[in-house]
Amino acid sequence: MAEKNGALAADAAGAASEITLERVNVAPAQTWNRLRTNDITLTVPARSRKGDVYFSLPRLFEGVECGMGREVSDWVESQAADARYVEVPRGERREEPIVVAVGAGDVADTGVMVRAGAEVTIVVAAGAGEKDGEAGTSASLLRIIAEAGARVHLHEYAAVGAAQQHLESVGISAARDARVDVHQYLLGGGTVALGFACDLAGERARVDLGCRYHAAGTEVLDINEVVRQRGRKTRSELSYNGVLEDAAHKGLRTTIDLIHGAKGAQGNEAETVLVLGDDVVNKTLPTILCDEDDVAGNHGATIGSVSPEQLAYLADRGLSREDAEQLFVRALYEDALMHAPCDEACAVVEAGAVQKGQALLHTEEA
Repeated sequence: MAEKNGALAADAAGAASEITLERVNVAPAQTWNRLRTNDITLTVPARSRKGDVYFSLPRLFEGVECGMGREVSDWVESQAADARYVEVPRGERREEPIVVAVGAGDVADTGVMVRAGAEVTIVVAAGAGEKDGEAGTSASLLRIIAEAGARVHLHEYAAVGAAQQHLESVGISAARDARVDVHQYLLGGGTVALGFACDLAGERARVDLGCRYHAAGTEVLDINEVVRQRGRKTRSELSYNGVLEDAAHKGLRTTIDLIHGAKGAQGNEAETVLVLGDDVVNKTLPTILCDEDDVAGNHGATIGSVSPEQLAYLADRGLSREDAEQLFVRALYEDALMHAPCDEACAVVEAGAVQKGQALLHTEEA
């Protein structure tokens, strides 16, 4: 009996152990670090899986760069109960989306192979089903290989609890004429760290990414997005639009890397931030790396608050300053709900709206 109790205690200690992931979600080109914009350090659980039989992804996925870095990938692989591999056959248009649902404490490791000419929708839904005040760490590692002419529609939804932290790392390799469109809705949580990396390896490969985010209270949002443009005439369009309230902290690092040989490549990145709190901390680091002459790259960021003219216009219609500001927040959640491609994504948006006190029109009508 004493031996059994000792084993249980050891198991409990193993379940409660933690490790620190130092300097993850790092941009390829770092800058002066006094403002601490280059990375984030996270403390995560380290559960022992001794004796578990673990299915790993095909080794081909090991070569896919992921946005949060190798250390996070290794941690997810060590913590996930299993890995999930999905293959979309050549030329097939898959009607049903591939859904990665991540609840409180869940860790998911997913690999998707999209064969030449195939089309697929992939959804990562993080946050549905959490209990109020429940602490913990969830994570998703998603790697996608898109062969020649493939079409990938990726939707990422995250709205975890105020006591939760969520790590989400994505890596995509796109071959010749592949098209990738990404729709990110980051709707809050204690700490949400997201990394995205896309390798436009083939000629005329393209990625279009739109990210909308909201952080309030003392929430922390950390985003690192990297596009490597290796192929000729590749194209990247990165757009960010977010609202920060109260004392929220947000860091955004976006990098377009125009690699030698990528003649005719074009890359654009732009962000608009609406600040609604005096204690908000907003850090934006847009970067374009260039090792080729015949390319075009542009970036920019706009940061501000609701203009006096807009406030005056809305005040004439009976809206206070606070009500007017919340219209912008509510519009973000409405947009997320309207574009949700599956029930799991809808559940995440609705849970995030309840947590932030937002009444959604679509939910009321339903």
